[in-house]
Amino acid sequence: MTLDLDSRPAIAPLYRCQYETAQQAWVLLYPEGMVRLNGPAGEILRRCDGVLSVQGLIAELEAAFGGADTAPRLRADVCHFLADAQARGWIR
Repeated sequence: MTLDLDSRPAIAPLYRCQYETAQQAWVLLYPEGMVRLNGPAGEILRRCDGVLSVQGLIAELEAAFGGADTAPRLRADVCHFLADAQARGWIR
């Protein structure tokens, strides 16, 4: 699947992404349960608000967690995760 860097991913309607203190992690809630997200997944999904483009999301993550030396790998990892999240129905 090819990801359009100008697309604006949003959490799918049946899901809600929120920080759970009891889990000490970001989680994805849905009617049948919950997915506990690892650190990178939580950082990506919490930015999927339907306003921020994929390119903007990557730029925010680069500013927060990386630098020029990590940019190519970070971009690839984010795009791979978003494609997987879309395939799972977590984002649209």
